[in-house]
Amino acid sequence: MQTYKKIIGVTFFILFTFSPDCRAQKSFPEKCLGIWKGQMLIYKDGVIKDSVKVVLDVTKSEEKHTFGWKTSYLSEKAPLVKDYHMRLSETGKNIYILDEGDGVELQDYLFGNKLYSVFETNDILLTSSYELIDDKLIFEVTSGRKTEPSEGVRNYSVNYLQRVIFKRDP
Repeated sequence: MQTYKKIIGVTFFILFTFSPDCRAQKSFPEKCLGIWKGQMLIYKDGVIKDSVKVVLDVTKSEEKHTFGWKTSYLSEKAPLVKDYHMRLSETGKNIYILDEGDGVELQDYLFGNKLYSVFETNDILLTSSYELIDDKLIFEVTSGRKTEPSEGVRNYSVNYLQRVIFKRDP
């Protein structure tokens, strides 16, 4: 009986030590490390109005649970670089803070391999998400305004969509 218990104990030790599901899981930003490239499609009222090449560079910071999250919009008309830092919130394991560095901090909520953020600025409601699917990282931002309320429901329009399907640069 003792031998049987030892065999079971060793078996469980091996399973839990070497099973991929039981080893330390990588955080969402760790899974995104590297350089990603894609084409942002910009929609207005359901129609593509413009597009721009985008590069996302995700790097590990020296600070614990903090990552560089630099987005470069390679527009000929108006190039733009957003050099954010993403860090794990102290309040929860599934909450990340995207810090713009000028006092603006956006909260992102992680479910599986997708980050969600909802915020309002200047009476415009925005949603953003990053979703990691296999070798692609999909980034979307929608925006709209409050519409007329109906029976206890506050609706918001979705007039604009920006969408990029990033592929990791080898």
